[in-house]
Order: sequence, then structure tokens, then C-alpha cells
Amino acid sequence: MGIMLKKPEGAAGSSLPAILIGLFVAFGGVLFGYDTGTIGGILGMRYWRNEFSTGYINPKDGLPDVTSDESSEIVSILSAGTFFGALTAAPTADIIGRRLGLIASVVVFTLGVILQTAATAIPMFVAGRFFAGYGVGMISATIPLYQSETSPKWIRGAVVGAYQLAITIGLLLAAIVDNATKDRPDTGSYRIPIAVQFAWAIIMMGGCLFLPETPRYHIKKGRHEAAARSLSKLRRLDVEHPALLEELAEITANHEYELSLGEASYIDCFKGILGYRLLTGCLLQSLQQLTGVNFIFYYGTSFFQNSGIQNPFVVSMITSCVNVASTFPGLYLVEKWGRRNLLLFGAVGMAVCQFIVAITGTVAGVENLPAQRALIAFVCVYIFFFACSWGPVAWVVTGELFPLKVRAKSLSMTTASNWLLNWAIAYATPYLVNNDPGDANLGAKVFFIWGGCCFICIIFVWGMIYETKGLSLEEVDELYAKVKHAWQSPGFVPTVSFQAVQETRADTRHMSLTEVETEAVRRKSSVQYNENGRAHMGEKY
Repeated sequence: MGIMLKKPEGAAGSSLPAILIGLFVAFGGVLFGYDTGTIGGILGMRYWRNEFSTGYINPKDGLPDVTSDESSEIVSILSAGTFFGALTAAPTADIIGRRLGLIASVVVFTLGVILQTAATAIPMFVAGRFFAGYGVGMISATIPLYQSETSPKWIRGAVVGAYQLAITIGLLLAAIVDNATKDRPDTGSYRIPIAVQFAWAIIMMGGCLFLPETPRYHIKKGRHEAAARSLSKLRRLDVEHPALLEELAEITANHEYELSLGEASYIDCFKGILGYRLLTGCLLQSLQQLTGVNFIFYYGTSFFQNSGIQNPFVVSMITSCVNVASTFPGLYLVEKWGRRNLLLFGAVGMAVCQFIVAITGTVAGVENLPAQRALIAFVCVYIFFFACSWGPVAWVVTGELFPLKVRAKSLSMTTASNWLLNWAIAYATPYLVNNDPGDANLGAKVFFIWGGCCFICIIFVWGMIYETKGLSLEEVDELYAKVKHAWQSPGFVPTVSFQAVQETRADTRHMSLTEVETEAVRRKSSVQYNENGRAHMGEKY
């Protein structure tokens, strides 16, 4: 089998254009990661806390500060915006296309950056956070959709996973810029980190102007010639090449088969096997947040600061570096180990690390220097397990789960689930961790909560995640139609030709996919038998 990821032997054309396009689109993750990561450092900046204080005096140092309510609102409002943005992404991507949907997302994001940069008080800053979040939510649902519809199946997981890599790079860049400006005694301390986001938006929007629309979107709209031209660019094949025509015919036949079962509304997304797949995607994205990763990147600086750790900004930079470096093995392992194995590996590792951090912080106390070092070390090990597994693979799996007719709708809802839990965690964490009057003051004990959720992740992956490694998006439909339980999915070999199914489907509308396939095979065998019979009769007479 080897250790390298190789293009299948005999595959025509080149995968390079689609891979490069998918990797560029992943750059949108930088907007997501940077915007998410920069707020943690800004909340820890002395100038910003003084400038945006509404009269609250911190009892620890006697200086003006923002309250738990205010910091909770500022951090969580981005996630509220992303929730609605993710839901908006589906109609946007279905009406104007995946490519133009990305451009629209960046425009909304830029409006939010403008408002945050200009703000001198909390209300305008919060409004900017909402619109930036709205744009990020649209981006976060549209990018995996675009990548999964353009990438070759043999490396689709690595390409979609690169979106998570870009998110980690954005988080690292945010930590670096925050650290560089944190001691400035003017508005540049927070305005520079925020304004840097204009550069990311310009790069993303400029590149999107030259991207092709996805062939599957063109098929969805009935534009077969445009789909052929798009696939020709992605595979570097002539529009008349047999391999390109075969791939296009299978995509078209699969879509026609889906439509023969009826158009899909939002209500249909919740019914039958589509509902089960939607539940799987929503739980996967929700549990990704409940592993506690964004506690570290939203409130890590403040948490380390309150724990008495020296140079909390440097610690945040270290955790961000670990996050980036650890994503690379995940991009490789998602194609070698598969989705299920990698998610199980990550869930077990995260659960162990979270419980160790919780026990260390509770028993030894965070004021103890060896305990502080152990806490930081196991937070970094936890980030390794997350970044090489649940970070990228959650986006990979949800990008592969759904048939074309509901893909945009269902993917937007799974992404919205991610952001809903993101918002809940961002909103609740200050009240769970801080020691202000009325707060829970859990401190390091909060890691018991994240550890328990990681244990739930193990059970969830075993029972609900199907192995989709190496399958085309159309073959994933066959997998769910034929395999009853997730733990039976490894080793599944597709046998359906949707072109043959469509030929049979006209007079077998009440059959299951398996029954239709059986009928198609029977008819094909019958035709071959009749042809052979006629040939022998010709020889005899």
C-alpha cells in the first residue's frame, strides 16, 4: 500500500488543478481562524479593557475593566452571527452559485471588520463582531461545499481538511499580531490586529473572481455544457475525453435518480435516511465544539492570566503553533487511516488529556509551578489530538455526507450546529470559569466537562460515523442505502452504476436502490444472454 498518497493507476487527466483550487479556497479558513483567535488577545489587552470599560473596576488590580457579561457578549456575538450566516449560505449557494456565494460572504465579513476597526465603544464593536461573524458563517458552510464538489475522490479528505489547516494558521497569525501590539498605549493595540483582516479579505475575494463554478452546481441547474467545461478545467481533460464524459454522466445520472425520488425541501432534509445523515452531521459538528477547543482559543489568554502563568500571550502563541503543526499529520492520516479510525484516535487522546488537566489543576492547584507546566504541556498534547483528528475530519465528513439535491441545505445546517454550540460555549464560559460574584469559579475544573464530552465522542463515532474514504460523493449515497450500521461500513465496495439505475428507474419507482440495482444487473445479463443466443443461432443456421 505504501506510505504516499497516490493518484489511482489508470486515472485520466491531472488532479493538480482541482487540488490547487481546493487549497486556495481553503484560505478562507484564515478569515475564520484569525477572527476567532484575535478576540482572545484583545480581551487581555490593558488599553482595550480601559478604553471599552463602562465603569466596572476590577477588584484584582483596581483598574477599569469589562465585566463577565460584557466579555461574554463580545465573544459570543460573533458565534451568533455565524449561526445565521451558515443558514444563509444554503440559499445563497443554491441561487447564485458556490463561487459567487464565497464572494458575497467576504463582502459581509469586510463590513464587520470596518465597524470593529472604527469602534470606540462596546455597542459598535459588538455590531462589527456580528457582521464579521455573519460573513464567517457563510464562508464556513460554503468552502467545504465547494471543495467537496471539485476535489478528486482519492484526495478529497486531505483537500477539505486543508480548510482546518487554514483555520489553525489564522489562529496562529492572530496570536502573533496580538502579541506584537498588546503593549501599545494607543488604539493601535487593538485596531491593528483587527484591520489586518482587510488583507485576508482582499486575497480571498481577488482569487474567487478567477475560480470556476463547481460542475455539480452546473448539473443541478441543468447547464451540462458549462459543467463539462468546469470539469475539463478541474481534471485538465478535453471536454470530449471519454473519462470526463463518464464522470459527468455518473454525476448527472445520480442527480436525476435523486430528483426521480422527488424534490427536496428543508423539511425533507429531516426525513428518513436524509434525516439520519443530517443528525450525524449536526452531532459531529456540535461535539467538535464540546471537546473544548475554543475555550482555549477564545479564553486561553485570560485563563492562563488568571491562573498566574507568566507571559500568557506567549503560551497562546505556543498552543497556536502546536495547532498548526499537528494539522499536517491529520491531512495525511484522513486518507490512510480513514475517517472513523482517525476520529476514534482523536477522541480517546483528547479525553485522556482533558481529565489529566482537570485533575492536575484541581489537586495540585494552578498556582503551583510544576502544576502550571504540566497543565500547559497536556493542553498542548490535547491540541495535537484535536488538530490531527476532529479539527479537519469534522469538515471532511460533513462535506461528504449529503446527496446533491440537499447538499447545500444540509451542510448549512450542520455548520450552523457547530456555530450554535460555539456561541453557547463562548457565552457560558466566563460564568463557568471566572470568580466574579455569581460565577461558578470552576477554573481548571471546567476541563472535567470537556473530558466528559470527549468520552461521548468515542461512543458517537463508533455508532454513527460511516467510513467514506475513497468513495465518490455519488458512491456515498450507495453506502448509506446498503449498509445498515456504521461499524459495518469499513471495507464497503460500491457496485451501483447510476447510469444503469436511471435506465431501469422509469418503471421501478417503488423499489429501493438495492432492488433497482438488482433489476439493472438482471436486465443487463438478459440482454447479453439474448445477444449471445442470437449469435449462436446465426452460426448454426
